[in-house]
Amino acid sequence: MAPTGSRRPGHSRRAQYGTFLNYLLAVAGAAAGGALLLAAMGDASAFSGLRTVATDLAAPAGEAGAGARAESQSLLRTLGAFFTKGSRVAQLEREVAEARVRLVEAEALHEENRELRAMLKLAQSDPRPIASARLIGSSSSSTRRFALIGAGSDQGVAPGMPVVSPLGLVGRVLEVGRSSARVLLITDSQSIIPVRRASDGIVALAIGQPDGTVQLKLQSLGINPLKAGDAFVTSGSGGLFRPGIPFAVVAKPTLDGAIARPLSNPASTDFVIVEPQWDEARADTTLPPPAGGQ
Repeated sequence: MAPTGSRRPGHSRRAQYGTFLNYLLAVAGAAAGGALLLAAMGDASAFSGLRTVATDLAAPAGEAGAGARAESQSLLRTLGAFFTKGSRVAQLEREVAEARVRLVEAEALHEENRELRAMLKLAQSDPRPIASARLIGSSSSSTRRFALIGAGSDQGVAPGMPVVSPLGLVGRVLEVGRSSARVLLITDSQSIIPVRRASDGIVALAIGQPDGTVQLKLQSLGINPLKAGDAFVTSGSGGLFRPGIPFAVVAKPTLDGAIARPLSNPASTDFVIVEPQWDEARADTTLPPPAGGQ
């Protein structure tokens, strides 16, 4: 059969030559690589120059890559901090608020312990108290001055009994319920209490004032000996209040006495003690007779 006219006899020959040439190049490359490998195994420093040149050429690209990697990591950290900053700040603010609350609670507990220690000293003194109670509230802004305590008839509290805080006299019981009592404060206008100056026994009457102070009126007229800073205590005259209870300090002398500030402030008092009424006559009978008396 005769060959077709479209077949070119030289096409297959060129393809064979190209394939043969590729094989030769591959064998030559493999032989060169093997020779280089054997040379490197025999002398490790043979190609150090080429390696250093290659390293120098690749160093800028490596530095650029490392810088880009560092920048990307910094950017990721910045973005992470940006998104988590709000929650961290809120958490820190909560921790600070909780620490402040704990500090306030510790200070309040310290102050309460101090008051309780002072109350314990009062409870161990004579006369023995009837009851100890918490001062629930007081009417400090009214023209009449009252307070409410958490003890009543069930605890033995009765009208007329003195109410004392660690700082001094608070008032006297006015009305009594089963578990609470109403107290007439010493700053009430209806409160009149015999007092004396602690240093020398000068007597006066203490009358409550609407502004929360007490007016001291001297019983003996003449030159006013009172001065700012004088301390007054209860005198025990007329019964009801035992003598020596801290009462007030003179703030400003007047023509017939002074204006004084009570030592015990109901607004800053938590605990009080209810004492029995002072029986002046019975107290006198319990005193030992004078020397040589019958």
